[in-house]
Amino acid sequence: MVERKALRYTPAGVQVSEGRLQHSSTQTEGGAERLVEIEIAVVALGESARWLQAAPLGGSVKVTGFLAARSRNSKTPVLHVNTLEYLEGNENGSILQEEG
Repeated sequence: MVERKALRYTPAGVQVSEGRLQHSSTQTEGGAERLVEIEIAVVALGESARWLQAAPLGGSVKVTGFLAARSRNSKTPVLHVNTLEYLEGNENGSILQEEG
């Protein structure tokens, strides 16, 4: 997590957490090693929003979810969180996932 906005609520009372995640890794492409770095917008709703709010800024997390356009008018991708695992400060990791 490199950025996190304040927790907010939809008109229906659903918790929403938004922020930005930074990814950096080495990947193999065409037989050569390549450094991959990206920053992407992230959003979590409901229980996932509380988990995202608790993620430490600058800390390492493993997030799974899906990519979707920000809106009908903007095709900018946003990562929607389904599961979140804290990787730092927890020897075995702590996995939090959406129920149902």
